[in-house]
Amino acid sequence: MAGNAVQRQTVLSLRETIARIEDRGVPGCVRSAKTADPAGFRRGKEEATRRKILPLGVPQFDEVLQGGLPLEGMMEIRNAETRDAGAAAGFVAALAVLYQRQKKENGRLAPVLWISQTLAACEAGQPYAPGLKAYGLDAERFLFVSARTVKDALWIAETALSVPVFAVVVLEIRGNPACLALSESRRLHVRARAGGVPLLVLRQAGEEEASSAFFRLQVKPAPAGERPLPDGSVLCGSIGHPAFHLLVEKSRRQASDDIFLEWNAHDRRFYSLDERRSAALQTNDEPTDPVDPLSASADRPRRAQPMGRLLAFARAS
Repeated sequence: MAGNAVQRQTVLSLRETIARIEDRGVPGCVRSAKTADPAGFRRGKEEATRRKILPLGVPQFDEVLQGGLPLEGMMEIRNAETRDAGAAAGFVAALAVLYQRQKKENGRLAPVLWISQTLAACEAGQPYAPGLKAYGLDAERFLFVSARTVKDALWIAETALSVPVFAVVVLEIRGNPACLALSESRRLHVRARAGGVPLLVLRQAGEEEASSAFFRLQVKPAPAGERPLPDGSVLCGSIGHPAFHLLVEKSRRQASDDIFLEWNAHDRRFYSLDERRSAALQTNDEPTDPVDPLSASADRPRRAQPMGRLLAFARAS
């Protein structure tokens, strides 16, 4: 009898671990046993699909994100070339603003932790506090860490994710380092889920590769419009809100078209560009004076191959 009880406890523990890896959020062995089906692996559809999200108010983008930004777990944002690093960092900073505001509304201190690999900072620069404040972020609750190696950055990120005090943790790396492969990304994702903290992996000049992130977006800069005036007109020759061109590379709901957003720092929210302007940007996306892009940095024997757009289906069991 004692041996059977030990075996049953081991099986329940394994089921709980599997459910956590599959993002099912099982609170304990007893609950897992009660909510599982006779086979012991599936749970109710409503509870399995329930996760904490932050809606953005842009229907096209929210639909791709299955309702909004995940409030726990990993999400990857990358730029394919170094010259697009500013756009990707600006998009990540805007997401950090949204996460920070959501935490503040719930009465939290909401500090933002930005971990940057030294090589990435050398190529694209470091965040500028006055600029972040103008962008909508609370610079007094912004912590920046410069890590010499990727392994140091990963250690800091894992440690920070175990302390559920941060509004968001940003991990900025360069290229496709060998020490951040699928197994490491899975560990980060599980740690972020367990700590209830969102993790944004900003991959600078990196290629597509398999990861455990909920979503992966490629960010490109988009031409900004002219600055709007209070009377509804625009100031000719001016530069308006930052604009972003998003390509959804991994999600459970495939985007029909590329997404164009602009960030309003005053309102602290994204707005979708009008259909006419989005169509013009879609057709005129190539630069007028193209140059040969630099190859992405990586310390692997072979460069990652293009993966295209992925549609992540739910597990069958």
